[in-house]
Amino acid sequence: MRTKLLTPFWLPVHFFTLGILLGTVLLHADAAHPGQTLSWLDSLFTATSAMCVTGLIVVDTGSFFSPYGQGVILALIQLGGLGIMTYTSLALYLLGQHVSLADRLAVSNSLLHDPSFSLKSFLMRVVIGTFAIELVGTALLYFSHPGGFSLWSAFFHSISAFCNAGFSLYSDSLTRWQGDWGICSIFMALIILGGLGFYVLNELATRIADAARLRPPRNGSCYFFTWHTSVVLKTTAFLIVAGTLAIYFAEMYGSGWSGPWHKELLKALFNSVTSRTAGFNTMEMADLTNVSLVLILMLMLIGGSPGSCAGGVKTTTFRAIWGFIVAQFKGAEQARVGRFALDLHSMRRALTLAVFAAFIVGFSSLALEITEGGDLPHHMVRGHFLDTLFEVVSAFGTVGLSTGITDSLSAPGKGVIIMLMFVGRLGPIWLLSALHSWQRPTRYKVPEDSLPLG
Repeated sequence: MRTKLLTPFWLPVHFFTLGILLGTVLLHADAAHPGQTLSWLDSLFTATSAMCVTGLIVVDTGSFFSPYGQGVILALIQLGGLGIMTYTSLALYLLGQHVSLADRLAVSNSLLHDPSFSLKSFLMRVVIGTFAIELVGTALLYFSHPGGFSLWSAFFHSISAFCNAGFSLYSDSLTRWQGDWGICSIFMALIILGGLGFYVLNELATRIADAARLRPPRNGSCYFFTWHTSVVLKTTAFLIVAGTLAIYFAEMYGSGWSGPWHKELLKALFNSVTSRTAGFNTMEMADLTNVSLVLILMLMLIGGSPGSCAGGVKTTTFRAIWGFIVAQFKGAEQARVGRFALDLHSMRRALTLAVFAAFIVGFSSLALEITEGGDLPHHMVRGHFLDTLFEVVSAFGTVGLSTGITDSLSAPGKGVIIMLMFVGRLGPIWLLSALHSWQRPTRYKVPEDSLPLG
């Protein structure tokens, strides 16, 4: 049992758990909020939200916590954004320790899906690249609006944006800059970069360097980007544009946005970007139409890309399932995604992830409905289900957006959200793989037969 609990698949579970517990103790201390009281449950909720880069809050981060408490939250965000396994593997290398093949495969599967990469050089580039992007974001925010962002505030928000955490030091999040294209563009750039995935960022940097030197791609291919990067970039661009247009028209013809078109377009664009796991908002979610909330629900569930700071089922899963649906309509044997067809193993993983996500969201919504008004008749809680579903998907997708019910949740309700944030950050497939690592391989097969379906 002890050996099975120390397998590479279980290490992220242990480290995230230890990080959350340590953060809970530090945030519960009086130094984190002098003169105010934070219960153990709310401390655990805040630590989990920070470590899992979600952004759901039960108290206002900027006014409730001291600089020490904000520093603890920021440290948890940074650790959760990069991933505890990344830090651990890098530390082992720096200390001259040996990293086993199993560990290399586990890390590569979570970051690159390529077992042949150089772990040491890649992790160094991840850490250095992350810090460089966050420092550039800090400088841009500070010098773009020094009156609105102090150096500490710019640093905090830059890390929170790149790690797709959504924690803000302002009680209204970013609503004061809802019409400022400059500030919103900086945040959107950080959010998108943090949600692309470390492998994609690494390849982008390499390709830009090659293009500047007029070199051909180093991968020996006639294509500028690898298949994975191409799929991620195209799917991300499609989701941003489609989400922007859908939300824009839903609000224009629903709630009747009446401001200048370019400011209303910025609202829709920011909502489209932030909905896929970032959690910042430039307007209250409760002010949006139900149509927009449903669209945002879908974006939150999809999330970012593999190996990134973002949560959700991931853009590649969405693209794989879409390819599968198109193939079924065409009667094709293979599900084509871009220039290749998806292999059977990957297709099964995508469908498994989608089914697991649906079950987790469904059962969690039912649990939250029970804890937050299950004893009341429907006419007294009419419209409550959408708020509940929105909260569940936001927690599972580690987004952090809310219609305003987070701080009013009951203790059992907060427990449900805590578990969702934890599972959502690690990913149901990773947890399923961890459970599978306990099982002995089956050495026999049961006879197969057909069953009428549909």
